[in-house]
Amino acid sequence: MAEKNFGLVQVFYGNGKGKTTAALGETVRALGRGFKVHLIQFMKCGIAGNKDFEEYGELMVLRKLKGFSLERFGLKEWVVGKPSKAHIEECQRGIEAAKKALSSKKFDLVVLDECLYAVQLGLLTESEVLELIKSKRPETELILTGSHRPLEKIIEESDLVSEVKKVKHPFDRGIGARIGIEY
Repeated sequence: MAEKNFGLVQVFYGNGKGKTTAALGETVRALGRGFKVHLIQFMKCGIAGNKDFEEYGELMVLRKLKGFSLERFGLKEWVVGKPSKAHIEECQRGIEAAKKALSSKKFDLVVLDECLYAVQLGLLTESEVLELIKSKRPETELILTGSHRPLEKIIEESDLVSEVKKVKHPFDRGIGARIGIEY
């Protein structure tokens, strides 16, 4: 197995498409080298009434790979306006799972997908995410995704920060999410 030099914090945020995709690219790269990766998804449990959208295509493949594990925390309804108590409780469950994953010796890389959106939407606090960063094992790599806006304190505590900026998107022309492309 390749020499392990993990332990940094990466952030992918912005209003463009590709934040989760970038994190999953890192996931595949680490798995390909024999490392163990745990993905925790916040607010991604499909959409009520849309069976196709209940399972993301990338997860169908990743679940087949040795060394990959996944936990999902969220409801089938989008967060619109003030978050419901149930949405907040799901994100709290996700934070608890993240604490366990980041403190265990099981994983080389932990991805917290959409956790920054959870902060932006008021489901989590920036302080809770900062606490995760500070409490993780030094040799565990952490990737955080989501949020259209920069979360300055999290950015300060991170080692790699990429802003994914939308220039143009099919949604702007009324083209909805497409199977095999967006999910």
